[in-house]
Amino acid sequence: MVRLLGPQDRLLTTLEHQYPEVVVLVRGNRVNLDGPEADVQAAARLVGELVELVRKGVDLGPAEVTTSRRILDSGGAPAEVLSQAILTARGKAIRPKTLGQKAYVDAIDTNTITFGIGPAGTGKTYLAMAKAVQALQRKEVDRIILSRPAIEAGERLGFLPGTLTDKIDPYLRPLYDALNEMMDPELVPKLLAAGTVEVAPLAYMRGRTLNNSFVVLDEAQNTTPEQMKMFLTRLGFGTKMVVTGDITQVDLPTAASGLRLVTRVLNGIDDIHFATLTSEDVVRHSLVGRIVDAYTEYDAKKQARDHERREASEFANRAERRKNIRKS
Repeated sequence: MVRLLGPQDRLLTTLEHQYPEVVVLVRGNRVNLDGPEADVQAAARLVGELVELVRKGVDLGPAEVTTSRRILDSGGAPAEVLSQAILTARGKAIRPKTLGQKAYVDAIDTNTITFGIGPAGTGKTYLAMAKAVQALQRKEVDRIILSRPAIEAGERLGFLPGTLTDKIDPYLRPLYDALNEMMDPELVPKLLAAGTVEVAPLAYMRGRTLNNSFVVLDEAQNTTPEQMKMFLTRLGFGTKMVVTGDITQVDLPTAASGLRLVTRVLNGIDDIHFATLTSEDVVRHSLVGRIVDAYTEYDAKKQARDHERREASEFANRAERRKNIRKS
């Protein structure tokens, strides 16, 4: 019951927010629901699924409660969707926490190349890394290759000191952090030294053929179309690729985003899947999802205003041309 309700009954409050017309009372090991019959039945199904998740060892949070409600509304079973553990690392089970994340993980299992596209905090890179570690542990692949373009996020830091490894380390740090969370930190340096795990900048991929590998390309929105084509054509036998990125956060100074273009070029090809995650799949602080939605709404309004201005300008130009023709 403690795990079901959460600290300071935090999850009980979240449950009440899902069904505002239902009064939830907890006495001992009993949960009593009172309110309109349809709402009470729906809330009872949700409580039953949450109890089943607790029994399967899932650590509940507000995100699991709201996601379970959405899964139930869509006709699914939250206990089946949210209890699938990809791997257990350092006493912590890594599993998809939303319907979108579950579809993304399933797509990685069934396709050779999977694109995970969505806003910050949706677990694109983290889940891809977990699947890579899982594949290595199961001996489905011989090595893991992690890559990302070396592009700063809107700042120019100048020339970095040190060796090549020292120079690229800041760009690849998020991949190292995720790797250390999922594997024994003492084992990671040994795997890196042996080449079983390789972390490399995208610029050094040209000319290689990657066989029997699990390859993850992170921050792919910062690749150029030429870089994206070069990366995808490194695919060898027995290799699986996952490409992740957020097309709303492109840091390229001038060139077009290769991730944005590839969604049009490769859409519909067998064994290539585009998994789209949304603000509903954000598993960071709840504010992150609202921030993503606010920026999306702002961008949509800005595009509408820009479109109106272009139309007004074209109308004025046409009117001016007609006026000049009449004068002549």
